[in-house]
Amino acid sequence: MPYSIAGKNLMLDALGAAAGFVSLHSADPGDGGANELAGGSPPYARKATTWNPASAGSKDNSNVPVFDVPAAGVVLYVGHWSLVGGGVFYGAALVTQETYGAQGTYTLNDADLDLNA
Repeated sequence: MPYSIAGKNLMLDALGAAAGFVSLHSADPGDGGANELAGGSPPYARKATTWNPASAGSKDNSNVPVFDVPAAGVVLYVGHWSLVGGGVFYGAALVTQETYGAQGTYTLNDADLDLNA
């Protein structure tokens, strides 16, 4: 039996309270957060994120993190973490691929958590 909207919202708000950092990945991060970007100058780093309250079984970020991406970097997934370094990996979402020939920035305008899929 599927979860009710109230149940989905409760789960998403709990996840949002724990998942305070986002990351960028060049390939499928699997269950452990593999393929996270690294390097660059200024160096790539995870960014803090904040969340709007869940509604209708989905949750959207309320800030717009901007990442430094190293030259030759590829962004294909956005990951969700408990900490800026190490921590618990909660999952990832596929994004439109962006490839960088030179050092650049990636702006995360939309980082949805959705239990309706």
